[in-house]
Amino acid sequence: MRQRLKIKPPFFEIGPKSYLYGDDILELAKIADAASAKYDVDIIYTTPVADIRRVSEATEHIHVFAPHMDPLPIGRGLADILPESIKAAGAQGVMLNHCEKPVPLPVLYQTIKRAKEVGLITIVCADSIAEAKAIACLGPDIIVPEPSELIGTGKTSDMDYVSASIQAVKSQNPHILVLQGAGISNGDDVYRVIFAGAEATGSSSGVVKAADRAAMVDEMIGAVRKAWDDLHAGK
Repeated sequence: MRQRLKIKPPFFEIGPKSYLYGDDILELAKIADAASAKYDVDIIYTTPVADIRRVSEATEHIHVFAPHMDPLPIGRGLADILPESIKAAGAQGVMLNHCEKPVPLPVLYQTIKRAKEVGLITIVCADSIAEAKAIACLGPDIIVPEPSELIGTGKTSDMDYVSASIQAVKSQNPHILVLQGAGISNGDDVYRVIFAGAEATGSSSGVVKAADRAAMVDEMIGAVRKAWDDLHAGK
């Protein structure tokens, strides 16, 4: 039975999206689970809905998230993703409003509300600083202010954007955690973003397209730990 429900900085998000499926999803989850334990870094693993239960039952340290859900109540809703169903399958949280699955703000508000009702952590994406500030007013647990034009490009946000987006979110609600993603492709990218003050970062294509996924996960999670420790040691 999982006990690690609260996510603490520094943390990292791995989202295989639809690059992987089946046994490859599970294999990467186990790699992430081992890295989380090795470096004492919380990892959000955003898995396809079909694999939530299998990943949750096979891992101990990672936080298993669904990639989306709908705000509907129990009852009618064919092919919609019911919050209670992903919770029952073993999800600890849900990602919302990714640029590949955008949600209008009124619907996003209702979805965050439903997530809170069933006890799911919310990580919400924003494609600009202005949107991140607006979403912060909705009270999610984590905001990802990543410019959508950088996703999957291998190009990261500049450090001015990192600082400004963190400030924008924290000015609305200092309790919301901020993850800086988009274009993270190696350990150097990870180190730079965390050392700049981000509480978290993450990667999709940088991990799943790596020649050696296990080595890349180890490199990135190790960089999270080193950057965080260096930053807080005053180096």
